[in-house]
Amino acid sequence: MPNIKSAIKRVEITRARTLKNAAAKSALRTAIRRYEESLSTDPETAKIALQNATRALDKATSKGIMHKNTAARKKSRLTKRYAQTFSQVG
Repeated sequence: MPNIKSAIKRVEITRARTLKNAAAKSALRTAIRRYEESLSTDPETAKIALQNATRALDKATSKGIMHKNTAARKKSRLTKRYAQTFSQVG
């Protein structure tokens, strides 16, 4: 534990940001998981879940939780999977 007042403050700030980032990452993973689960249902439900997951990825990027290229890659893969899944059906 630091003795200097500014270092103590930095530890507290880091702890708070870590908790906030962990919650945001968890919400992001939940959105992606819900999308993957919805792929086994109808296309409309999956489309809505894809939009929610895309929105969550964009939000994570704007908050600095994820790099923009990582988010773009994930969105691309999610969209590609949606297209492959439902082009075979319809």
